[in-house]
Amino acid sequence: LEQNYPNPFNPTTNIEFRIGNFGFGVSDFVFVSLKVFDVLGKEVAILVNEYLHPGTYRKTWNAADFPSGVYFCRLQCGAAGETRRLLVVR
Repeated sequence: LEQNYPNPFNPTTNIEFRIGNFGFGVSDFVFVSLKVFDVLGKEVAILVNEYLHPGTYRKTWNAADFPSGVYFCRLQCGAAGETRRLLVVR
């Protein structure tokens, strides 16, 4: 999971992530979850929740309906997970 850009942002940001091969064939799918949470841990957006082929992906999050503040983007890929901080400014 790469750091989003731009950061801080208003109202949209791009989130890029890579799914590895994990030793399986390139035709294998991996279940991927990419979600955004507020500082209280409440899920506010689901950007990805599906099986994906290994590769590089980019998703855009539009935070126009959310107040300024800190949010967290969580990528879960199998047993591996990573989190990045996002900052919305108005």
